[in-house]
Amino acid sequence: MTRAYALGQALVHTGHDAEIIGIKLTKGPIYPVPPKNINVTEVSGFCMVHRIWKLLSRLNGDIIYAIKPRPSSYGVALLKRFITGCPVVLDIDDWEQGLTDSQYKGRASSPSPKNRILGKVRSLRACLRGHLNYRRWMNPADKRYIRWMEQTITRADAITVNTRFLHQRYGGFYIPHCKDIGKYDPDKYDPKESRMRYGLADYIVLMFPGTARAHKGLEDVLVAIESLQNPNVRLVLVGGRSSNDPYVAELIERWGRWIVRLPAFSTETMPEVIAGAHVVVIPQRDTSVACAQFPMKLTDAMAMAKPILTTTVGDIPEILGGTGFLVKPSCPEELAEMLAQTLANLQSAGNRAVKARERFIKHFSLGVVGTRLSAVIEALP
Repeated sequence: MTRAYALGQALVHTGHDAEIIGIKLTKGPIYPVPPKNINVTEVSGFCMVHRIWKLLSRLNGDIIYAIKPRPSSYGVALLKRFITGCPVVLDIDDWEQGLTDSQYKGRASSPSPKNRILGKVRSLRACLRGHLNYRRWMNPADKRYIRWMEQTITRADAITVNTRFLHQRYGGFYIPHCKDIGKYDPDKYDPKESRMRYGLADYIVLMFPGTARAHKGLEDVLVAIESLQNPNVRLVLVGGRSSNDPYVAELIERWGRWIVRLPAFSTETMPEVIAGAHVVVIPQRDTSVACAQFPMKLTDAMAMAKPILTTTVGDIPEILGGTGFLVKPSCPEELAEMLAQTLANLQSAGNRAVKARERFIKHFSLGVVGTRLSAVIEALP
């Protein structure tokens, strides 16, 4: 949804009408909270087939912009084009095949001949269970659907991507993440007041705004914080899809004394929250999934002129262009050293952060990205 919001706002900024409509797959409110200037409609139904049918009937735009190559978005868009002939643009902001394959990896082994036979029998039974499993067939993120969608990507009238990794794999037009420089304006907020409002006044705030995942390297930064033994430093986790995230629970169980967790906020409130950070940390690990991503947190921090401590993974060095603090991935020792230097020289770090905002305005503002996206839209048949 974060990517959909960014693209929708860029289109609205350049004079287009944009509506976000999709199937709701989870209970509870939409995460993240939608921006006020975009109409967001969720489609529900008693089963996935019913929801897809309802979504198909609601797609009445002149152009359909499918977010992610999944059957519940891109698959429905292709079906609508078959019926009406309307153009379809596909946006790819993750390597979906890599994400799904990482969830189904097994362990390598060298079994005996007897165990090989038993293993084949078990595999056959598991395969049959999988094909007969109703829930898997009703899950649009199932690996079978992702593989099928991967084979149809070239059928889109245009493709947009947000990293070099994805561009090399799928081609298309490079459309990076973007933010509204009017809302994300550090001059509108007082960092001390923000920290007071959100209960962070007593801390040196290292902020991670977004969904916590293993490939995002939060363990590395927590090990670095623990090695510093500064009682005032806290890693502040902002948002997340669920308040009961088991991964976050594991982090808190091990490093709870160093963690503060804040809930999800609307896009209108996030600039004020980020204003309270002393440093924004984005310690991505060097995995294929991470290399395919453009962390949205980068544009949040750049727009708000916050010092950024991150790793040399994927497009991150190119995005920052020398305006952040970079260390090797999966290296808590380097993180701790750079963190200590940054906190000891926050004024100097702030000067670099101002340059990050200047770079953001030049490359990642709504106007710049909206102009690129409008060129893609206007070139459609």
